[in-house]
Amino acid sequence: MEYTSKLSSKAGLSSSFIHGLSSMNKPSYSTRDAVYVTLKQLILSLKMPPGTAISEKEISLEFKVSRTPVRESFVRLAQEGLLEVYPQRGTYVSLIQVDLVEEARFMREQLERAVIRLACVQFPDEQMLALEQNLMSQQQCLIEPDDERMFHLDEEFHSTLFAGCNKSKTWTVIQQMNVHLNRSRMLRLSSDHQWDHLIEQHRSMVQAIRQHDAQTAERLMQEHLHLTVTDLAVLQDTYPSYFQ
Repeated sequence: MEYTSKLSSKAGLSSSFIHGLSSMNKPSYSTRDAVYVTLKQLILSLKMPPGTAISEKEISLEFKVSRTPVRESFVRLAQEGLLEVYPQRGTYVSLIQVDLVEEARFMREQLERAVIRLACVQFPDEQMLALEQNLMSQQQCLIEPDDERMFHLDEEFHSTLFAGCNKSKTWTVIQQMNVHLNRSRMLRLSSDHQWDHLIEQHRSMVQAIRQHDAQTAERLMQEHLHLTVTDLAVLQDTYPSYFQ
């Protein structure tokens, strides 16, 4: 099983940037924001795989912007752990750090087990409807596989649990530690489109919330997040050059 970068041409960079810029229709968004968001999306979606060399000059030429917003974006991405800057050698997309994947998973497990217990006590109808619609969209991904869409639906499912328990800010904090975990999850989804078990776990969680069965819901969440541990070992064997 060999992973092939989806970034097959330089045109992919330009089109991704144009799409990112056009989607930012608020006046407060700047070219710098568009460069940053687009590069981050390319890295997290593995279109720029771990270890990819990138340069300010190349990105500025492809995005047709000055080097200043690119340089500022590089700094932000390096601070978040997505880029590694080596003096005299260049800038590279960071390798996935296994210890940080595990630490992020550990934090998510503790918080998500607590949140789903809260959801079993009380959960708004509006958010329950959002979970059900999310599950239908996940099911559609089995018919028309789209790993990026599946990843975002998975994220949306979990963020909805936090939102329904009035813990959206907690979810935001989690995201700050998730960059290495999210890339390993994206790699797993793109490597294997057998997502039935993942979706079934989500569906069982929703059922447990409906039945106010906190014990079952917490167990399901723990099992769900422990999949990352098993998947990580397989991914390291399959894509050793992606991991540190």
